[in-house]
Amino acid sequence: MATVEQCRAAIDKVSDRIMEVDEASRRKHLVERTVSVTVRDLNHVFSMRLTMNGLTNVTDSTEAAAGERAQVRITASSDDLVALAADQLDFGRALMSRRVRLDASFSDMMRLRKLL
Repeated sequence: MATVEQCRAAIDKVSDRIMEVDEASRRKHLVERTVSVTVRDLNHVFSMRLTMNGLTNVTDSTEAAAGERAQVRITASSDDLVALAADQLDFGRALMSRRVRLDASFSDMMRLRKLL
C-alpha cells in the first residue's frame, strides 16, 4: 500500500505530464474542471483544479471530510494511483477491469483522453 505522500507525488507527476503537452493542445482539449481523486485503501480524497497550468490547488483530506462534489471524480487504490502516474498501468485497461473508477461527463472523458 502506497502512502499519502506517494499519492501526492503521483498527482504532481501527472500535473507535470500535463504541462509537457504543448500549449496549443492544452488550449484545444483542456477545460478548467474541479477534480477529486479518492484513494480507497487510505480513506483519503485529493481535491484540485485542472487548469492550463496543470493540476493546481491540490488539497487532501479524509474521505469523511471531503467537500463539494467535483466535476471529474476518480477512485483508485493507492498502488494503482502510483502505477498510473508512473505509466506502469494503462488507464483504459484499469477502467475496463474496474480497478479505477471515473465519474465525468462524456465530453470531459474525451478531452482527458486526448491530454493523457
